[in-house]
Amino acid sequence: MSTRRDDVMAALRDWSKPGRRADLLAAAWQAGETNVSALAEAARISRPTVYADLRSRGIDPDHRPKGTNVITNLSPLDIEGFTGVGERMDAEFDAALRRWAAEHPTATREEGRTEGVRLAALMDTTYRYADVRDRLAHEQVARAERNRLLHHVELRWEALSTAPAWLAAHHAYVLAVDEAGLAIDMWRERAEAAGSRPFFCFSPQDEEAYRQIQQAGHPSLEKALADLDPAPAQTAEQLRANLDQAHEHRMKLAAQTLRIAQPAQ
Repeated sequence: MSTRRDDVMAALRDWSKPGRRADLLAAAWQAGETNVSALAEAARISRPTVYADLRSRGIDPDHRPKGTNVITNLSPLDIEGFTGVGERMDAEFDAALRRWAAEHPTATREEGRTEGVRLAALMDTTYRYADVRDRLAHEQVARAERNRLLHHVELRWEALSTAPAWLAAHHAYVLAVDEAGLAIDMWRERAEAAGSRPFFCFSPQDEEAYRQIQQAGHPSLEKALADLDPAPAQTAEQLRANLDQAHEHRMKLAAQTLRIAQPAQ
């Protein structure tokens, strides 16, 4: 009969099996946790060990997974003459209605009203689409830059271990920390701006206009909106806290190195 001691020892041996830790780290990475410091803390191992374990599973820690829903198509809109630019809306509507009237000289008043409703929906949907699409694109660019610069901090810190010009390398690390902090703040602004503009269709005419936009080669927005951070302020605060905490600890370590390096007075 198995005892509690047998059970806990079996669990310990399972953790100690070759590759078990690497498997768990790889699973965490693939689930979206790409912060090497967080992985090292959770596994109670060093950062170099995290890198080694990930590489043993075919994962390059220097290349973060890219999102699958990037708003890549930022080509100008031109949906029956509607560009989504607010200042042009009235002129574009009048021009579209004149074109339709010229192409349908025998149309009835009722048909003209119906076409006017359709064009108004197309104009409004194109405008709202352009606004939301651009906000999402800005958020995604800012998010990628935030992640890149946070990773850059880690690379700069690791470079100190072998840097021949230690003070210059340390200054580069300090600058990287500052840039990462600014990138976090920039991302928060972009994320809050993107989250403040939902996109939805009010009517069948709006739905048809949205289909028309996508058929013209422009991306859909639903998945990108769903992928937005629901609480960017809290996320930014946590990222800044993690960055500041790590930096404070590293400054204490660096101070010890600097004291040793300085000649005695």
